[in-house]
Amino acid sequence: MSTLEAILSNPAYHDYLAILKGARNGFVYGVKVRFPHALIMAILFGRGDWSTRLRTIYRATRQHALNLAKFVSLYKTLLVVQKKINGGKERSADTFIAGLIGGYIVFGERNAVNEQIVLYVCSRVVSSFLARAKSPYSNSPTAPGRPLPPDSRQFSIFAAICWGAVMWLFKERGETIQPGMFSSMTYLYRDSEHWNNLKTLLWHNK
Repeated sequence: MSTLEAILSNPAYHDYLAILKGARNGFVYGVKVRFPHALIMAILFGRGDWSTRLRTIYRATRQHALNLAKFVSLYKTLLVVQKKINGGKERSADTFIAGLIGGYIVFGERNAVNEQIVLYVCSRVVSSFLARAKSPYSNSPTAPGRPLPPDSRQFSIFAAICWGAVMWLFKERGETIQPGMFSSMTYLYRDSEHWNNLKTLLWHNK
């Protein structure tokens, strides 16, 4: 046990053990995020009996968790490789290169789960260009920086453009919208146009 503890606390092994811990955290986070989402979607929009829905929930949760575990471990491995190639020095571009390669390998296959994750990441990248408060960001492990909210006026304009664009797309080019979002929007905006009686007006769809 003492030998194991010595290895775990040895700085020489830190980068390699961080890859293992990253894979673990990626898997756990993927389960926490995907399982409740898949469960709610199965309840609201699922088709078939519950055994079919449970299999769908399991497959989506497993894929999300494994993909995050693969990406985190691959990303950290590529950072270690680049650091060694550059004589132990880290470069700003290393994170982009590692993310680029990892994203292509892990999330490059087009499927429903990957598409949702990539669109989520894309929306965060785009919104990051909104102006923030004038405060320096620090990613030091001892003094981690806190994300700053976007400028309120720019966010209002950004929200208006996003909603105007997505509503136009839903009406005019619905085939281009991500399937999960299309189902949600159909439920909200099209299914609410039809009813036969008080029950189908207030309790469930026609």
